[in-house]
Amino acid sequence: MNIELRQLRYFVTVAEELHFGRAAKRLHMTQPPLSQTILALEDMLGATLFDRNRRGVALTSAGEALLPEARRLLAQAGELPGIVKRAATGATGKLTLAFVSSADYSVLPPSLRAYRAAYPQVRITLLEATSDLQLEELLHGRVDAGLLIPPLPDKARAELDYLPVLTEPLILASPANLPELRGKHQASLAALAPLPLIIFPRAISPGLYDAILAVFRTAGITPVIGQEAIQMQTIVSLVSAGMGIALVPQSVSNLRRPGVEYRPLAHTTPLVETGLAWRRDNPSPVLKGFLDLMRKRL
Repeated sequence: MNIELRQLRYFVTVAEELHFGRAAKRLHMTQPPLSQTILALEDMLGATLFDRNRRGVALTSAGEALLPEARRLLAQAGELPGIVKRAATGATGKLTLAFVSSADYSVLPPSLRAYRAAYPQVRITLLEATSDLQLEELLHGRVDAGLLIPPLPDKARAELDYLPVLTEPLILASPANLPELRGKHQASLAALAPLPLIIFPRAISPGLYDAILAVFRTAGITPVIGQEAIQMQTIVSLVSAGMGIALVPQSVSNLRRPGVEYRPLAHTTPLVETGLAWRRDNPSPVLKGFLDLMRKRL
């Protein structure tokens, strides 16, 4: 049994007018084909929808039961073009976004606020992951985009596009009240050389790891690596516990921990970049909307 929307529309019009002539006029048609359509609908449903007599037309109990459902179906059908258009333009759907922990203290919150304001009906799924894991997720199509720290390996560059979104210097995160830093606005690594360095493993973030060691090389110091940790929060917590010092992107100073002090370095530091990567062949309109917004914010 295939009921057509046209049949339901005719039925609702007759039910609202309770007069076949007025209903036909409202539908811009003649009465005989309207009556035939209602008879065919009744035959299809196996029930009489209208009592017809000389005094007029009235809904039967079956007709009264059908009327709200017919209106609901017609309303839903009327919404379909808008639903399809919103999906095609990226106004609805789902965005899966991965991010490195340092982005949580810099570009991620304002970007999400702006995107949520522009596309309130898009469902956002967030995944905190290191840059190496993000590349795997992107290459396998499990996330739409990732905020990560470059460089991208050759294999990834062949399939991914990349947009720089933030560059910032490295700063020192140190245990509070170190005698070597007392009264000093800037930190000299020479005074801190004996302290262990807490750092990311190179395998998960070679760009950040190499930038940190470059600062020590420029200062003529070989650091003693005391601990490795894969999350920025863990690194700062280890500093708070007095386990050593760390060089972190400047935005991480927004992460406050008791017992941690942040200072600019007296040495020239390379800029650490955070960027957005995505699959070049991802056709998602939702992703396109997110990328357009990010480009406008730069």
